[in-house]
Amino acid sequence: MAHLQPTHAPILNSSAQLLILPVNNAGILLDPILTRSKNLYLDNYQRYYRACRDGSLMVGSCLMHKRSREQAGLGVSSNGNQPSYIANPVISNHPYHPTRARWLTAALVDLQQQLIPLIRYQGIRRVALLARPLITSHAQNGSAQNNAINNAELAESIALDWYSDILPLATHHLQDLPNLRIDIHLPKDINI
Repeated sequence: MAHLQPTHAPILNSSAQLLILPVNNAGILLDPILTRSKNLYLDNYQRYYRACRDGSLMVGSCLMHKRSREQAGLGVSSNGNQPSYIANPVISNHPYHPTRARWLTAALVDLQQQLIPLIRYQGIRRVALLARPLITSHAQNGSAQNNAINNAELAESIALDWYSDILPLATHHLQDLPNLRIDIHLPKDINI
């Protein structure tokens, strides 16, 4: 049984063996943590971007990437604390579109199926999940004109709520994984 632990700690400082970084299938990363991870884990980003450009990355799927280890250079000293795997569940078709329950459910099912062999045969025990891309905030656009449009969209939005939608889905699909600790990295404005 997996142990899900919410935290406000920075995910990029995590000692997890696998990072779960939710993305869209447009190939555009707007979240600041995802943008930073693009530079830190360039091999993952290049594979993700190629899959988006080729059209092979579908909403509701999960792109699992085994990171190649650096053998020389400055990256070797810090290589031991970096994740061995990065999972990119595709939760949306565009960075401005909210996550839908069916897309999130399909991505979590695909993630769960890919995690089971890693837990059994690769010894994965610690996982870190970035929750910010799952939580849609329509007020992130800066201009007043965009805010007026977004307020109208917000009234008819299908955005998921963290407490009533996203957390129960994640718990339902990830709690049955054996011998796993999942740190859920939340934004500071969400109470733990």
